[in-house]
Amino acid sequence: MYNSLKENISYLKQLTSSSADFTIRELTLSNNVKCAVFTTEGMSDKQELAISVINPLLSQHYGQEGDELFDYIFNNVLTCGEIAEIKDFDEALKLCMSGFAIFALDGCDKMLSIGVQGFAYRGITEPESELVQRGSREGFTEAVRVNMSLIRRRMKNPALVFETMRVGSESNTEVSLCYLNNKATPSSVSEVKNRLKACDLKVLLGSGYLVPYLEDSGKNEIFTGIGITERPDTLCGKLIEGRIGIIVDGTPSALVLPHLFVENFQSVDDYSNRPYFAAIIRILKYISYFVSILFPALYIAFVTFHPEYFPSVLLKNIQKSIDHTPLPPLLEVLMIDFVYEIMREAGLRLPKVLGHAVSIVGALVIGDCAVSAGIIGAPTLMAVAVAAICSYVIPDLYPQITVLRLSFIVMGGILGVWGIVMLSAVVLIFMCSKSTLGVVFVSPVSPFSKKNMRDVFVRLGWKKLSKYNMNVQNLKGGSAYEE
Repeated sequence: MYNSLKENISYLKQLTSSSADFTIRELTLSNNVKCAVFTTEGMSDKQELAISVINPLLSQHYGQEGDELFDYIFNNVLTCGEIAEIKDFDEALKLCMSGFAIFALDGCDKMLSIGVQGFAYRGITEPESELVQRGSREGFTEAVRVNMSLIRRRMKNPALVFETMRVGSESNTEVSLCYLNNKATPSSVSEVKNRLKACDLKVLLGSGYLVPYLEDSGKNEIFTGIGITERPDTLCGKLIEGRIGIIVDGTPSALVLPHLFVENFQSVDDYSNRPYFAAIIRILKYISYFVSILFPALYIAFVTFHPEYFPSVLLKNIQKSIDHTPLPPLLEVLMIDFVYEIMREAGLRLPKVLGHAVSIVGALVIGDCAVSAGIIGAPTLMAVAVAAICSYVIPDLYPQITVLRLSFIVMGGILGVWGIVMLSAVVLIFMCSKSTLGVVFVSPVSPFSKKNMRDVFVRLGWKKLSKYNMNVQNLKGGSAYEE
């Protein structure tokens, strides 16, 4: 930085190309020394700026100059609680564009950053993708500082640590790393930091951009060991288990790692309801997962290669349906599944007012007219519809279910049941070989540990669970619970 205020202002204007939202307020102090306050319009609280910065500067009488005056203003004049000294133009602009006010004094080659952030953000509402019957109605919002406060309010623990860094060479997006330093292992925290620092993204506009960089393999695979949640209470529960959370500014969700496969079948309501009811719901979810993937494929395999397994009455109805449709069973199932995905995507992207129209048109076109016209068969439509309904029971796995269902349909139509068995073996091998931060993706099912199965298919009561300190990092050694 320059000693001349005029040169500092000129250089900052040059760096920002005199952007319309980059504002400069030049002031003259009581001893005729000039200073300036730089802000970004819409990112700072104007009232806080006036009370904590402008009014104190103009209401004081000064007898110092240069660095002595700068130190006096730093220590005795400015009333804001968050003030720091900076000596770099790039850092000054990053802070200014984050809502800080930058104070520059003529005759000094350094500046002050003053915390007067006050940008507008969406209010805290219930997350739409993780609805609960009994529990908190608060969800993450787009402001990273607000999300940090939601976590801190639930965990008033000095072991809870937030570390901020910036990712994206062009966007300079703020990313907050959160963990419990007495739960998460230092090696895991260090590894996550290194992966974030090695991220070569130019622009970071969402948390999903970081997932490939945080994976152990770094490849775009079907399953991911990085979880995502929109609920602060869910993230707090993961932090207690030794997980590491990542909050990205501008994204109303948090990343959690490592993430296990069995956690896709767990919800907040499981821990609010009685254990026996939670067990029934979880088993129902597991059944729905396998039905959504395998049911259409098994239907095609049996119809094409093993019709003798059907009861005689059902076989006659299926054969009659196939005789009255122009397409073979494999192409028929693929066509229905393709049309269903189109309807789902249309209903998801359209405005809510028009979303109901898609459902009505889909029900009329596919559910009634197509069957009546003999284009598709009723048994085939039922097989795809049951699989589609079951896939909604596990929304976190919907992308994986869609890809696997299509793959199993093709293998079942070409190779029959043996094709389904071979593909199942490949998927199972892939899942068992996947790990994140050294934790196997399918833990604690494989490697199996009876002690670690306390909260997988069934959930024990809180009186028993509270006796054990769950730490997912211990799964590296085979046991997740500490007596």
